[in-house]
Amino acid sequence: MATPFQLLAEPRRQEILRLVWDRELAAGEIAGRLDVTFGATSQHLRVLREADLVTVRQEGRRRYYRARPERLGPLRAYLEQLWHGHLDELRRAAERAEALDHGSDTA
Repeated sequence: MATPFQLLAEPRRQEILRLVWDRELAAGEIAGRLDVTFGATSQHLRVLREADLVTVRQEGRRRYYRARPERLGPLRAYLEQLWHGHLDELRRAAERAEALDHGSDTA
């Protein structure tokens, strides 16, 4: 069986976990945010589900996925730091863009 490190070597699986890290999303919503087909997304979700890294809840015809961070062990802290670092970087970029916009209003 593959380790979480091996499973998450695939960038799309990393992205899926990031998307469902702290919220539940339907498979279609996840697929809509990736640059691959729904079928490919389903394959990635199956791998993550079989590794017990995500839970799945079915409601009617929809399947909802959510990460199981507790299953990642030492990898969890690394991923949280990585993803939160990206959020901080995005916030700083947005603040810089806003400052530039306000600077051009006064010229």
